[in-house]
Amino acid sequence: MKKFSQPELLEQEGSLRLERLASEAGRLVHGHGWTLAVAESCTGGLLASTLTNLSGSSAWFHGGVVSYSNALKIGLLGVPEELIAAHGAVSEPVVLAMAQGALELPGMPAESGCSVAISGIAGPTGGTREKPVGTVWIAWAWPGGSRAESFLFRGSRAAVKSQSVAGALFGMLTFVK
Repeated sequence: MKKFSQPELLEQEGSLRLERLASEAGRLVHGHGWTLAVAESCTGGLLASTLTNLSGSSAWFHGGVVSYSNALKIGLLGVPEELIAAHGAVSEPVVLAMAQGALELPGMPAESGCSVAISGIAGPTGGTREKPVGTVWIAWAWPGGSRAESFLFRGSRAAVKSQSVAGALFGMLTFVK
């Protein structure tokens, strides 16, 4: 019988929670007849990975961009350089622009696309007084609307990334309904 340490049990519980949230979000997106694209920065593809772990996700998940650098945010997602210069990559205007850029990725349906964008500071370095480690902005865009919200997550780098994905998925259930 394998014994699990406390961190291993928490990691398994977190994975199951993300899987449940992703499944619910996928049902919501598919039920609306939408196609989902993601734009991720600090999560490094964890959201896309979580979504594509679901059987049948190819019916509603288009793909995404891991735009870790500002150059990719600008070049691939069309985020105006001026927004990043004025507000920083971890900000409401930038994450909203990332979500809009994800809606405009090649092959995304114009009338039935939705997106999620995440930009944050996962740590353990990179934080400032104004934007401490754990600061994350998430934006959701769907036909006819968009919304962004800021979060301050706690814990290790992996914990901040996991909480960011959970926040993105929960936000889909809350705001995109």
